[in-house]
Amino acid sequence: MHLIPSFALILFLIVAWRWELIGGGMFVILGLGLLPFIYMTNYHMNHSVWMSVGIVLVINVPFIVVGILFVLSHFLKRKNPGTDASE
Repeated sequence: MHLIPSFALILFLIVAWRWELIGGGMFVILGLGLLPFIYMTNYHMNHSVWMSVGIVLVINVPFIVVGILFVLSHFLKRKNPGTDASE
C-alpha cells in the first residue's frame, strides 16, 4: 500500500513523457495542490512556520520545476519542430 504514490508518480511521468503539456500541467497542479496539505500537516507536528515552509519547499518545488520544464519543452518543440531528439 505504501508504494501506491510511487506508482502514481511513475504514471504521471509516463504521461508527461508522451504528452509534455498535459503531463507538465499535472506535475504543476500536483505540486501546488499538495502544498497546503503538506504545510498544515508539518505545522501541526512541529509548530514552526519556517520549518514547515522549508519542508514544503523541499517536497513541492521539485514537482513544480519538473512540470515547468515539461511545459517549456513542449513549447520549444513546437517552435523548432526539426530539433526533436527522438528522430
